[in-house]
Amino acid sequence: MTRYGLLFLFLIAAQFSRAQTNQEKALNKVKQALVLEERGKIDEALSLLEEAVKLDPDNTTIGYELAIGHYTKGNYEKAKELLEKLMKRKDVFSSVYHLLGNTYDKLTNVEKAIATYLDGIAKFPEAGELYLEMGTMYLSRKEYDAALAYYEKGIQSNPAFASNYYWAAKIYCLSDEAIWGMIYGEIFLNLERDSKRTDEISKLLFDTYKKKIRFPRDSAFQVNFSKPGTYVVFDTAKNKKKTPFAKAVYEPTLMLALLNEKKIDINSLSRIRKYFVESFFKSSSYQVYPNVLFDFHYRVVKAGHWDAYSRWILFKGDENGGNVWVNANRQKWDDFVKWFTKNKLILDANYKFYSGQYN
Repeated sequence: MTRYGLLFLFLIAAQFSRAQTNQEKALNKVKQALVLEERGKIDEALSLLEEAVKLDPDNTTIGYELAIGHYTKGNYEKAKELLEKLMKRKDVFSSVYHLLGNTYDKLTNVEKAIATYLDGIAKFPEAGELYLEMGTMYLSRKEYDAALAYYEKGIQSNPAFASNYYWAAKIYCLSDEAIWGMIYGEIFLNLERDSKRTDEISKLLFDTYKKKIRFPRDSAFQVNFSKPGTYVVFDTAKNKKKTPFAKAVYEPTLMLALLNEKKIDINSLSRIRKYFVESFFKSSSYQVYPNVLFDFHYRVVKAGHWDAYSRWILFKGDENGGNVWVNANRQKWDDFVKWFTKNKLILDANYKFYSGQYN
């Protein structure tokens, strides 16, 4: 839960506690402190938070806000002291584990940081930020398989948390299993629609298409989003097997989509990707390999916004081509923006995607 989400809960609780004057005063000080922090006035914010803690010492959220203030200022020892006390409370929440682990890391106590994240995961198995931190620990050591295992576990456990998709996409797109990077990257773009990271992943997806789809000579093309493979076990009880998704559906369908193409740019990719979506749902593939992203693609196609959507996804890889299309199709673009604002990819515990689903 974000700190503002926690504060919101605290606000609601306070509204039903009008008789508790000190709690109301503490709440007002926290609100003022958060405004000051946004303005970079950390010392003033810390003073207010100290006063708020004195007024309402049993409120874990206020204690956590105070620890964030000290962490932001670089007072890691003080932050550690505050957080270790909060860890002993019955109402401790996952963000306390997260911040304490980060604090240990800043103090170069990596073992304690890892132990804290793992304890947090054990207590809060749906805390996506804790899997993120574990993944980042291994990523910093260039242990990519271990990092991916945590990022993907985070995706599986908290499918609405965007950052695990971001890092998983970056690793996979640079590997010989880029297929998962393409899916995770586009899910990330739908979850975090407007940020520097969005621009980065947009370009990464475009560049990966350019790298993995090649035209070595006239009337010849290559598609390679996954390392060569044959079969994986599907049902051990019946000894059934099925071809991996990349070789059974993804790459063969893209090959068919390339029959009338000569190059890869933002316009040809819109056609190629649309051909894939339509073919996927015309066949039984959507039943054998269910995928929340492809479901969303189908909604976009049905709504008549595919050309705009696909260019939005890949815009940072071919800005000139994207702008030419938008300028020539302003009404279509405006209609898409209105639709896209109201229609989001909603993920939850029962509606999600992670690569392990296809194993």
